Amino acid sequence: MGVLRLEPNLLRITFSVEETLEIHVGIAEYRVARSPQCLLTLGLGSCVGVVLYDPVLRVGGLAHVMLPDSKQFRVGGKPAKFADLGVEFLARDLQRAGCSVGRMMAKLAGGAQMFFGNVRASQMAVGERNVEAVRSVLHEMRIPIVAEDVGGTTGRTISLDTTDGRLTVRTLGRAIRVI
Repeated sequence: MGVLRLEPNLLRITFSVEETLEIHVGIAEYRVARSPQCLLTLGLGSCVGVVLYDPVLRVGGLAHVMLPDSKQFRVGGKPAKFADLGVEFLARDLQRAGCSVGRMMAKLAGGAQMFFGNVRASQMAVGERNVEAVRSVLHEMRIPIVAEDVGGTTGRTISLDTTDGRLTVRTLGRAIRVI
């Protein structure tokens, strides 16, 4: 519940938020948030959740990346669909919010192998390719990966707490992890 406080003789209104606002990030989307907001994305199977966080400003971003490379597709209006574009767009918007690339740190979750049973599915390995593409872009941008929960065979739901940069990872059949 928010508290509105009017200060007499001042042209200032102060509004403090006592509850954390949760912002949903859909598939092939990205969002930027400030403390005390949380960013949440559901259903990371072969997709990768890419978190960038500036601990000084307590500003973070989350991208829900679906595919490793945009070069084979017409991009259209969702650059976060692709690792090669989504990470760069996310970092750019964090910089617009005042963050420094030199202070940014990354966390990754997702990239599971969701398709089984035939040679074509194992050749596709979309989750693994997504993780490698994200790692490559972050390496090029000199943004360190400080934690990750990737691979496996089950989907994940993640939430970023911008007050301290904690990433909570929920995976079916596993204990909740905070990285």
